[in-house]
Amino acid sequence: MESYKEDLAYIHDVGYSDYALKSAPGILEILNRSKIHQGLVVDLGCGSGLLAQELVKAGYHVLGIDISESMIAIARARVLNAEFRIESLFKTNIPPCNAVISIGECFNYLFDSDSNSTSLLELFRRIYNALTPRGVLIFDIVEPGQIPPGTITKGFTEGDDWVVLVEKEEDREQEVLTRRIITFRKIGDYYRRDEELHRQRLYKAKDIAIELRQIGFRVQVMRRYGEYNLPKARAAFIARKLK
Repeated sequence: MESYKEDLAYIHDVGYSDYALKSAPGILEILNRSKIHQGLVVDLGCGSGLLAQELVKAGYHVLGIDISESMIAIARARVLNAEFRIESLFKTNIPPCNAVISIGECFNYLFDSDSNSTSLLELFRRIYNALTPRGVLIFDIVEPGQIPPGTITKGFTEGDDWVVLVEKEEDREQEVLTRRIITFRKIGDYYRRDEELHRQRLYKAKDIAIELRQIGFRVQVMRRYGEYNLPKARAAFIARKLK
């Protein structure tokens, strides 16, 4: 299933940049506290390169991975001195690095057949093996409880040349959140309509923390990056490789 196609990628970049930009200072602070001041940082689910841009400004080398061709096109235009690949984060080769970062619930998305709880656990193992000693994994997830059971929420947001409508429903039994996204983007004199269906596997923070510790990480669970409080039903993790 193709996701974050041209119009939604554009809208996400211009209209929903707050998450990445407001998270960035807190993430840079975590890296600084972890005594990671340089070297390679792998940005999984890098989107349009907003966080990658801040990392490069801070002096890091960045490899960004995203499954969306349209997102990567924006990232490459934004951050000329970083490397970007169009790949599934569950399949990509992770080179030796000092840090791996994944913000915006990327580990939850069911964009390809490889994204499930088993492949997520395997990804954690591969990240652990790729990290240098004292390296750090920073990421966030969405948990159950964003949408009240048995309800469907609807909302819309608009910008100068776009409108997006989002319908959300949470299946507590299957632990899946479904977002139906309809976009209208002005192209010339007319608005172009597109539609995408995004599904996310919901994970509980305590279960993820247990799995990370079993692999060997020292784990801290948070509800914010620095001064930026995460939205409802989100949890952030700092997972450190001690040796």
